[in-house]
Amino acid sequence: MSGMEIERKFLVRGSDYKQRAYASDRIKQGYICSGHGRTVRVRLRGDCGYLTIKGPSMDGGLSRYEFEKEITTEEAEQLFRLCEPGVIDKTRYLVKSGQHTFEVDEFYGDNEGLVMAEVELRSADEPFEKPDFIGKEVTGDRRFYNSHLRRMPFILWGKTLTEEYR
Repeated sequence: MSGMEIERKFLVRGSDYKQRAYASDRIKQGYICSGHGRTVRVRLRGDCGYLTIKGPSMDGGLSRYEFEKEITTEEAEQLFRLCEPGVIDKTRYLVKSGQHTFEVDEFYGDNEGLVMAEVELRSADEPFEKPDFIGKEVTGDRRFYNSHLRRMPFILWGKTLTEEYR
């Protein structure tokens, strides 16, 4: 898959998303390089491996170019050896809401306590139905980018978020 990725990100309230999910997978991901808004990521999701390249964010973090290729799990494990320090470990839950699917990520390790949801759109102004577990929008807030969470985990700064922000 390659092309323009348009998505919005939100913090998640409560745990209702788990009961509403129609599927879930454990994800391990690392970054071969990340800087200047560009990333090269390797991911294991279930029994599949992926290599993803993302360009810099545009439109206040709403869109960016993405290239993704499925690779073998063996290739992914080999590429993890090239990754920068810090691994993202999370479970992704898929939750339908209207015509869209929200991907809800529950993080572990040094990002424990962080739960975010994202929805992919066909255009920046496409309407969508927000499930009731959706909290504050964090689209474009770099603190919530996985590549940033690898370097500056939630455990170091998450307590500074107020309840109003959640």
